[in-house]
Amino acid sequence: MNQSQTAIANNQPSESESIIVAKDIEKWYDNNFHVLRGVNLNVKTQEVVVIMGPSGSGKSTFIRTFNALEPYQKGSITIDGIELSRDLKNIEAIRREVGMVFQQFNLFPHLKVLDNVSLAPIWVRKWSKSKAEEIAMQLLEKVGILEQAYKYPGQLSGGQQQRVAIARALAMQPKIMLFDEPTSALDPEMIREVLDTMRNLAESGMTMVCVTHEVGFAREVADRVVFMDEGIIVEIATPEDFFNNPQEERTKKFLSQIL
Repeated sequence: MNQSQTAIANNQPSESESIIVAKDIEKWYDNNFHVLRGVNLNVKTQEVVVIMGPSGSGKSTFIRTFNALEPYQKGSITIDGIELSRDLKNIEAIRREVGMVFQQFNLFPHLKVLDNVSLAPIWVRKWSKSKAEEIAMQLLEKVGILEQAYKYPGQLSGGQQQRVAIARALAMQPKIMLFDEPTSALDPEMIREVLDTMRNLAESGMTMVCVTHEVGFAREVADRVVFMDEGIIVEIATPEDFFNNPQEERTKKFLSQIL
């Protein structure tokens, strides 16, 4: 194990105290593009981990393996004690515990906001319509858009739609929330309202893994920052160490381009 690998290992919690354990994840596209190269990451309950890196580094692909949106060829992933397999029941069990928010909002345009948020718990959790709508209204209030409950997505701003998407993911009462560049499709003035919602969620104790380029968010909210490039984890550190005292030359170059 080289010095860099030792530093990464030292900045990981043990498997026994982690709700996410990804071990030696390898993934290829079309058998010739090696997008993930033996990636290891452990995440503790109530921890906020931010993953940063250049475009094409494998960040989004990596977190999509956590809920089987992306298959992988080698390695293992365990979520809250359940090891991910190809069995559909196993995948469904993990997806019930993992909420995800994407770059695009993926809301149903023909359904009102309240229905967008309450639909999945009715179908998947088998809640009554009244219970699902009650929880949905509470979540819309939590993300600051209760007054939009009876509007259609097309009547909302991008920032408001993304907050609906967050409420929708939370409606399934997940133990883990994954965010895949949730502000990249937003106009600059709408980014803060989404980041504020994510900050509040982190403060409530939600376990979060966020792929983002939002440096302010990473500095303020993350417990650890992970830097990926070319399908590997290059460096893991606290925000203070990552931004003020990076150890790897590749990390330093990346930060010089975004700070």
